[in-house]
Order: sequence, then C-alpha cells, then structure tokens
Amino acid sequence: MQLAGKRIIVTGGGRGIGAAMVQAFVDEGAHVVSLDLGQSADLAGADGGWSTSRTCDIADRHSVDAAFEWADQQLDGLDVLMHAAGIAPNARAEAISLDEWEQVFAVNTRGTFLTNRAAYERLKHAGGRIINFASAAGVVGQPGKAHYAASKGAVLAWTRTVAREWGPLGITVNAIAPAMWTPMYEATRASMSGEQLAQHDAFMAGQLPLGGRLGDPARDLAPVLVFLAGEGSRFVTGQTLMIDGGMVMLS
Repeated sequence: MQLAGKRIIVTGGGRGIGAAMVQAFVDEGAHVVSLDLGQSADLAGADGGWSTSRTCDIADRHSVDAAFEWADQQLDGLDVLMHAAGIAPNARAEAISLDEWEQVFAVNTRGTFLTNRAAYERLKHAGGRIINFASAAGVVGQPGKAHYAASKGAVLAWTRTVAREWGPLGITVNAIAPAMWTPMYEATRASMSGEQLAQHDAFMAGQLPLGGRLGDPARDLAPVLVFLAGEGSRFVTGQTLMIDGGMVMLS
C-alpha cells in the first residue's frame, strides 16, 4: 500500500489511461476523485482505497474551480494531482483552422494552467505532487498533430518553470510522456486496412526497442505513476519521463 490514505485528483479519469490510473491508485490504498466530462463508476479497494467522480470541463475556469472545491471536500485536502485530460486531433499543419488551434490549446494548455493552479492553492502549505501528461510530440514533433505537439510543448515548459517556482514549498511538478495501448489506439488500428496495419506494426517494431509495441497501462505505466505520487519521488522535480519503451531517448 504505497499510497495508503493519499488524497489524489485525477483529471481524465473516466476513460483510457486515466481510468487505469484511478484503479491503480485505489489498489494502492489512495482516496481518489476522478474528474472528466462524464462521471464514472465509484471504486472500492480491498485495503481502504476508494474513488468517486464528478464532471469537469478543464478548459473552463468556473468548472475547474467548482470541481476542485468539491473534490477538496470529498478528500479533506489534497496530496497529488495527476492531470491526464487532453485531446489529440489529427490535421496537417496547413489545414488546421484557427478554431481547431484554439480548442486544442484551450483543453491541453489552458487546462493544465487551471488545474495546476487549483492544485497549487491546496498544496502550497504542506507540499505535494503534480504530475502532468505531456507527449513525445511536444519534444520531437509529430506530423499530422502540429497543434497538439505545440500545446504539449507548452505543457513541458510550464512544468519546468513551476517546478522551480513551487519547489521551495515542497511541491514537485513532473511530466510524463507515455506510449500506451489504449481503446483510442485500438480504434485507430481498426480503421486501418490490412496493408496499412502491417506497415504500421513494422514501423512500431523498429521504433520501440522494448517489445516493438505500445505498453500496457496497468503493467508499464501504473508503477511509475504510483512512484511519482508517493514519498519516494520527493527529490524528483521538473523532469519529463518518457515511458515509451525507448521510442524517444533524451540526453
């Protein structure tokens, strides 16, 4: 029970990676509030962990403020924010409309600003952990996702800066860049022809030294996030952890 009694907010906790992390935190004894556009089922762990949920639009200041206030009451405080919510639409750079650009930045970048600031107000007296979801796209770029890559680059710069500013208060701020097999990825694979899928799998096999395919969230990502949320990571801040089977190697 590495997170026994830890009070955690997870954004984007209603589906995909976020939902898997809510389950992992509950299994480790944490008390979790999941925030997403839709509510999800409550969980109860065998060793005192539990989760509940509330709707929240992370791009809207009033929605974030209300959701964090409600979560604060449910948890009786806050120790960890795991900010996983975001969007990743596809479009070539020359085809992105201004409305599409601003929507991606509203969710991914403004959402990071609003949720991190709301967490800061609750962590500034006793310290705690903020874990932001970034992307390899924000480090090396990604064709077809210029707006997404730019928004995640901003998340990385924000993470490094507030890690310096908030570190003296005992708040660690780190970012992760995961490459995981999710339901969204399953849908992407299902949309490919047999030839496209074979080409894609061959490409992935050459990109990921560990196994040649995307990771499993419960097996490959959850243990890292449990570590980042716990006491063992107290001396780690301002870092971008690439949890991607070696796809991107930073010097």
